Amino acid sequence: MTTTSTHTRDEHRPLAKEPGVSPHNRRPRGRRVREWLTAVLFTVPALALFGLLVLLPIMYALYVSFFNWGGFGAPSDFTGLGNFSRLLDDPVFLGDLWRGLLLVVLSLALQLPFALAMAVLLNQKLRGRAFYRMLFFAPYVLSEVITGILFGMIFAPDDGLADEVLGSIGLDALGGLWFAGQDTVLPTLFLVMMWKYFGFHMMLYLAGLQGIPAELHEAARIDGAGPWQRFRHVTLPLLGPTIRMSVFLSVIGAIQLFDLVWVVTQGGPDHHSETMAVTLFQFGFQRYQVGYASAISIAMFLISLVFALAYQRFVLRRDTEGALTNMRSAR
Repeated sequence: MTTTSTHTRDEHRPLAKEPGVSPHNRRPRGRRVREWLTAVLFTVPALALFGLLVLLPIMYALYVSFFNWGGFGAPSDFTGLGNFSRLLDDPVFLGDLWRGLLLVVLSLALQLPFALAMAVLLNQKLRGRAFYRMLFFAPYVLSEVITGILFGMIFAPDDGLADEVLGSIGLDALGGLWFAGQDTVLPTLFLVMMWKYFGFHMMLYLAGLQGIPAELHEAARIDGAGPWQRFRHVTLPLLGPTIRMSVFLSVIGAIQLFDLVWVVTQGGPDHHSETMAVTLFQFGFQRYQVGYASAISIAMFLISLVFALAYQRFVLRRDTEGALTNMRSAR
């Protein structure tokens, strides 16, 4: 009797739960299907637009780059990798690579540190700081065409505003050809770029600074840390994700720079301010060498893609992993 009753009680005893599995985590099959269909409905339009506006033009440019084509009719003069081998022998394109690298170095060494310094300054309790933020961000709002025309007049040789101001204070020797000189065009162009874009990076840094809890600075101050120590050991590490994203945007922007250069110099004088995008435009829309221009566009795409993948793999990996971890924990 005892054995039988014990066996009967064991049969009615609820089964032990599997470790780590909760009945609330077991979603019905119908609900999972509805969630999957909802994800598909939201994803397919985006993928269709991405394929139509991004992948398809890239594939077509790659196809055209194998032809010596002028842009009219169907491509027929197949050259294989001839356009790409021409790139490696083209001094203008190789110069574009060098100038692009120089602009990247100048941006990372001068523009971003200056933007960070201004962001730290304007993050303090200063009278009129909202006005100064607006003032420094305003150039970024202006279009590149307006900026180019404005600075074309400012740096006009002999009668431009820059030469007039330098002459009025007795510094005539510092004036010069500006955009018209082969040795001065690139530094002058970078000054315009810095004036135009540093406000954008400054606002990025300001947003990052305002996300740092004030309690951390207060605790460091109580521990005896000075302003530089607080900046180095508290501000910079917590601002790291913002700085890394700012560097990424600055490099990609320098690689793809076109409109500002085209309005101001059109790549001159004698190709000394030319970028890859300007060279692409000249060959594709002025010389009607669309096959060669397509090869330049593929080279630009590969350079940007390799940099983006390498940067994400070795620099942004910790940030993306942290974001994914936060998303999982929020579910």
